[in-house]
Amino acid sequence: MVKKKKHKTNAIRFLEQKKIDFSVSEYHFSEGHTSAKETAKELGLDEANIFKTLVAVGNKTGPIVGVVPGNKELDLKKIAKVSGNKKVDMLPMKELEPLTGYIHGGCSLIGMKKQFPTFVAIEAEELDVFHCSGGMRGLQLEINPKIVVELLRGEFADITM
Repeated sequence: MVKKKKHKTNAIRFLEQKKIDFSVSEYHFSEGHTSAKETAKELGLDEANIFKTLVAVGNKTGPIVGVVPGNKELDLKKIAKVSGNKKVDMLPMKELEPLTGYIHGGCSLIGMKKQFPTFVAIEAEELDVFHCSGGMRGLQLEINPKIVVELLRGEFADITM
């Protein structure tokens, strides 16, 4: 019998250490796979339930994390306002892994090298569960967003276009 290797990412280790309930979904990821829409299709979910983790940089705070539904975009002006910045730009992709420990397409809001101010789109506040990256391409976590926000000392905010 062949045993399938369980992936242990920083996000999974962090949640297990905190004894948080979550489940893991794996899906086929290819280099051409670039969107939450494709992830949703692979998992048989609505794109609005797949949340993307985006890292930006504020002119006053430095790095900040925005988490938005797959069918929406991060509004840089809105996240600037809620984070206390005048201006926010997306973090250059080449800086993502050194800063967070995660690569593009596998960046989780959970288990980054350092905890940054985290803003989860208000759309997630009423959900019992949402899907977010598990810390590697092809790995999604299903978890209660309220627990995640509390755990990360983040906040729900209106940050989408």
